[in-house]
Amino acid sequence: MKSIAKLDLQYAHRFYGFKGEAQYLHGHTGILTIEVEGSVNPGVNMVFPCNEIQKTAWDVLKNFDHALILREDDPLLPAVLDVYEKQGIRNGAPSNTMKGPAFKTELATAYPECRLVVTKETMTVEGMIKIVYDLLKDKLNIVKLTFSSGVNEASEEYEPHLNVNRCPLCGIALDENGVCPKCGYRKA
Repeated sequence: MKSIAKLDLQYAHRFYGFKGEAQYLHGHTGILTIEVEGSVNPGVNMVFPCNEIQKTAWDVLKNFDHALILREDDPLLPAVLDVYEKQGIRNGAPSNTMKGPAFKTELATAYPECRLVVTKETMTVEGMIKIVYDLLKDKLNIVKLTFSSGVNEASEEYEPHLNVNRCPLCGIALDENGVCPKCGYRKA
């Protein structure tokens, strides 16, 4: 069985090296659909609560929301960082509380204090799916990701590979100590 959750993201990017309008910095709204698979938990009669899928994903993906996403070789990147430095916001502003943990993977690096994500490749819907799967594959038993932005949409399917220990009372994933972070249940 599957549980499905959706997240909305707003971001700005450009297609460096492309011709026409796409080469200019522009904003987008994207919708990410995450499908996870597992057995139905008899305690709560569901595979995985959708709000918990969203919470798990959002903890990392909020770095993309209202952020600037640039390719690592984009000549605009040093200029943006220079402006942030001159404005005194390179290391974050006190009002910037909507940030996830910094991360660095083979595909992307998040600089939450700057509301910036630097990617290895051009930020397309296909590229976003690759990055999201890389970030969440060890947290959720993802079987399908779909990302749509404007008129563009892509999907990718995956083989389930995780066995997630879940709380029999509320269905969410137990932490590394076998404790439910929501209700306190402790696995015997």
